[in-house]
Amino acid sequence: MDIKEFRKELIEDVRSTAAAYGEGSNTAFVNIIADNLVSAEVIPDFTNAFYLGQGIRNRKVRIDGYALDEFDNTLNLIVSDYNASEEGAILTRKDAEQIFQWPIRFIDEVYKNNLSQRIEISTSSADLIDLFVRNKGKINKYRVLLFTDRYISGRIESFEFGEYDDIPIEYQIWDIERLFKIFLAESGRESIEINFTSFLPNGIPCLEASNEGIIDYRCFLCIIPGKVLADIYDFHGAQLLEGNVRSFLSTKVAVNKKIRQTILTEPKMFFAFNNGVSATANSVTIENKPEGKFITHVRDFQIINGGQTTASLSNARFRDKADLSDITLQMKLTEVNEDIDETQGLLQKISRSSNSQNKVSDADFFSTHPFHIRMEQISRRLFAPAVKGAQHDTHWFYERARGQYLQAQMRMKKREKDRFLLQNPKKQLISKTDLAKAQNSWRCLPHIVSKGAQKNFKEFAEWVDKEWSSSSESFNERYFQESVALYIFFKHVEKLVPNQTWYEQGYRANIVTYSISLFAHLLKKQYNDYTLDLQIIWNKQEVPEVITNQMAKITKSVYESITDPSRGNANVTQWCKQEACWKRVTDLDIVIDNKIESILLHKRDVKSEVRQAVREQKVITGIEAQTEVVNKGVEYWSNLHTFIIDKKIATFLEMQALKIACKLPLKLPNSVQSQLLLSLVEKAKLDGWKE
Repeated sequence: MDIKEFRKELIEDVRSTAAAYGEGSNTAFVNIIADNLVSAEVIPDFTNAFYLGQGIRNRKVRIDGYALDEFDNTLNLIVSDYNASEEGAILTRKDAEQIFQWPIRFIDEVYKNNLSQRIEISTSSADLIDLFVRNKGKINKYRVLLFTDRYISGRIESFEFGEYDDIPIEYQIWDIERLFKIFLAESGRESIEINFTSFLPNGIPCLEASNEGIIDYRCFLCIIPGKVLADIYDFHGAQLLEGNVRSFLSTKVAVNKKIRQTILTEPKMFFAFNNGVSATANSVTIENKPEGKFITHVRDFQIINGGQTTASLSNARFRDKADLSDITLQMKLTEVNEDIDETQGLLQKISRSSNSQNKVSDADFFSTHPFHIRMEQISRRLFAPAVKGAQHDTHWFYERARGQYLQAQMRMKKREKDRFLLQNPKKQLISKTDLAKAQNSWRCLPHIVSKGAQKNFKEFAEWVDKEWSSSSESFNERYFQESVALYIFFKHVEKLVPNQTWYEQGYRANIVTYSISLFAHLLKKQYNDYTLDLQIIWNKQEVPEVITNQMAKITKSVYESITDPSRGNANVTQWCKQEACWKRVTDLDIVIDNKIESILLHKRDVKSEVRQAVREQKVITGIEAQTEVVNKGVEYWSNLHTFIIDKKIATFLEMQALKIACKLPLKLPNSVQSQLLLSLVEKAKLDGWKE
């Protein structure tokens, strides 16, 4: 796929999405791009807030949505330039400068022209105004993101920071070329490149600390001025921080009081008092100079420990007008060889180890959790039933890492690609955040889902991590089928809501998650011994009419509840994030139509089917373990045996299994022994063994 094909597919995606959800093409375009930038960790979340009008002196005012990054109080303002114009349309600097002003004027109208009095209170743009008012004095930076289906002019290299009432404004253009690059990025996000010589003449002084002969990584100890670190953070924002760690830190105090106190009162002692930062990069350029070694350039730079330190430096300079010129701190920079197949896993291990002093669970590093791998494996081998006269079965493509679906097609010839798309239609692409939204809605956590993709996903990850530790076999083919059924249900309600006569183009996401949660709650309340037979949705690949009719009633009641003038918070978006909102919704007096009984299943029957699915998964897990043991080969197990004998870390049963593996292919460990062997490998790695 080249960039022209990408743009064509994007426009087709916009058209089909707009038609499916009964919304304008511009709204569909913004939602598609925003969803991908959330996945790529460019923005923490996204809320629609379309407003188009005139302000002071008849100036054009426009905004399409927003996202508040609570970690560093950056308010992202989204504005769109979409017209599905002919191929090759160019966005000039003049065009961009003009469009960038539209959301800035929105701010002006809020603070200086009483915009709140001219907007209906129960609209998403009114919620944005409320956010401005509540956070006045707290916002550290505005970031204006321009989404466009055009190409930017080659003359546009960058935009200088602006300012509004002493608050800096950063401008970013997300044109077709930049979007294409991020869709193809192996890491799932935009690569951050930093030229340190633009901050310091020689770059960053360093000492190489890694051992000779290591090809996986190089490690450097550096001294970095606090001002330089703050400058880099001001430009790249929270995107500079490794995503899982940022998610963890966002639940804590954003600015550490002790760090702030040192910055303000004892800046020269900062190096002695602070632990510094740890970072990774895929490429590090070193220059030898008479003064020593200097790092001049890094690519795919991520801070994996020291996020609070970094944000505190920036915040103190902005809030307290602190002078950072006397502050220096240590930085450990690890360059990971991107040509090594296990690069991503190594990065996660470094990140996990660097944060070992914090209570960061495996769920915080969920992208490498075995749950993901199993869901991916099941999705590739399990066919969904053919429906509507189709003569072929299809897969639901589970995207364990963002961009897998597109990357799978990159090197395919046309015939191969056509066959791939026939078996893996785009409408059956499901991401991990999609799964988390559908599952948490069904688990009656709509207030968590309403908090945004990252926070919702973190909660889901914690639940999965706990359940996996208890019984990993419960995540099996049946679980996958029912997860897809819930996703089909979720998307069905998303399309149902805009077609209702009462719908007024706002809060669809909140209405959908609350309605599904309420339906699940009512089923438990009114049919305690029964549960919805999700296998019916899986087998038909669609939602039965009896559910559709029930959801039409429920969604209306939910909408009226969350927008009721007596709600606990005038801001509907914020109200939906509170558990009190969910409590009020559960108090709604709704009786489910008894026709629903035709698609319910008694819980005793469910338990029987679940036990059978667990037994089948144990067999599959055992076969997979045996396959992996055989593939590693006798030499591998002999080397491990030598290591284990010296370290004496294996149990009797593990040693018995290892002795059998050392006799491959004459003897073969059974499934239980194979799983013991794979666990032994992980134990040996923790003790210093290298494969």
